[in-house]
Parts: sequence; structure tokens; C-alpha cells
Amino acid sequence: MSIVPTNTVSPSLMATMNPSSSTATSSTASTAANSTTALQNQFMTLLVTQLQNQDPTNPMDNAQITSQMAQLSTVTGVQQLNTSIQSLLANSQASQSLQAANMIGKNVLVNGSSINYTGSAATFGASLASAADSMTVTVLNGSGQKVDSYNLGAQPAGIVPLSWDGKTTSGAAAPSGAYTFQVSASLAGAAVAAQPLSYGAVTSVANSAQGVQLEVAGIGAVSLANVAQIF
Repeated sequence: MSIVPTNTVSPSLMATMNPSSSTATSSTASTAANSTTALQNQFMTLLVTQLQNQDPTNPMDNAQITSQMAQLSTVTGVQQLNTSIQSLLANSQASQSLQAANMIGKNVLVNGSSINYTGSAATFGASLASAADSMTVTVLNGSGQKVDSYNLGAQPAGIVPLSWDGKTTSGAAAPSGAYTFQVSASLAGAAVAAQPLSYGAVTSVANSAQGVQLEVAGIGAVSLANVAQIF
């Protein structure tokens, strides 16, 4: 007695549910990109077709059916997990944006070494990894030349507020413009890590592929994670 198939199973569908080579693996990855509903429909079509056309003298092994159902469950679960994670990330970023909007108009210290000198004392800062018995600040002009340098002596760990009066090492007034600064600190002759911090006012908040970004006057776009202090 012979069985004549009455339905045709798509080769790509068969390969998807019974991967046996690198080609089948690639096909599985492609199918996983489809919607969960479409994937379930394909699985049911294949399973019903296999059951309809199996050899009565050699029926399909129950373990094989169980294996195929486990594959479907795994792919479906991964798709649902990805969807949930994307939704959580979107909600988290939206929440961060609302919180960051409250920072508009406030002044912040952020990772950076820029100084926007406008003729009055410039404010900035540094974050020390540990206490230091010596801390030196060096101000540089746009060409990288030293304009001023001063030692603040011993400082505690954490954020240290700094300022520059706009005077050069000779005591002359420096012209207004963009400057940078460097911070070096030490304790008993050993270097202490010092993160320079720039100062500016938050003018706007925006979402980007990198997350929530703050637009800080005189500095530019800054990640919310790089904000060290808010005033």
C-alpha cells in the first residue's frame, strides 16, 4: 500500500523546522524575524501536512514532534522577549527625557575640560578619585599654550569646585574666548586620578540613538550619564 501526498510542503518551511545544515540555520534566523503569528501559522501548516502524509507503517516519532514544538516555543519566546525589552527601553528613555527636562535652565558640571571665558571669573571643577595633598590647575589657550597655572594644595576626594580669574601668569588680563584646562593631583608623591569638569547651563534636552542628550551652553551635546553635579 502506498501513500500519495496530497499537499506540497515548502522546502524553506521544511528546512526551518528541521535544520540540518548551515543553510537551515540561516533560514531559521530569517524566519525568526517574522511576526510570532506568522511563525505559528507556518509551524501548524507544516505539522498538519507532515501528519497527513506520514507513512502509516512508519509513523512520525513523538519525540520528533516534541522537538519541533520546542523549537517553535524557543523562537517565539525570544521574539516576545525582544519586543518586551525594546518596549522597556523606550519607556525608560521617555521617563529620562521628562526628568531631564526639569534641568533646563539649571547649571551643571559635566565631564569635559573646556572653559568659556567672557571677562568675568570662569567656573569649572574636577572630580578626585581620592584625597590629594597637592592639586595643580593649568589653563591653556586655543593653541594649547599655557596661560596660567596655580596650586590649590590639599583637597578632599570627590568634586572640587574651581575657578579662574582670567589673569595670565604675568598678571595681565587674558582675552575673552575659549580655553581648556588640565588638572593634576597627587598624594605622597603618587598620582591621584582627576576628572576635569566643565560648567554650563542646560538649554535643551533631546532623545538620540545614544540616549538622552543635554545641550549645554558653551559645551554642546552631553550625555545625561556624564552629569557630575547640578546647581
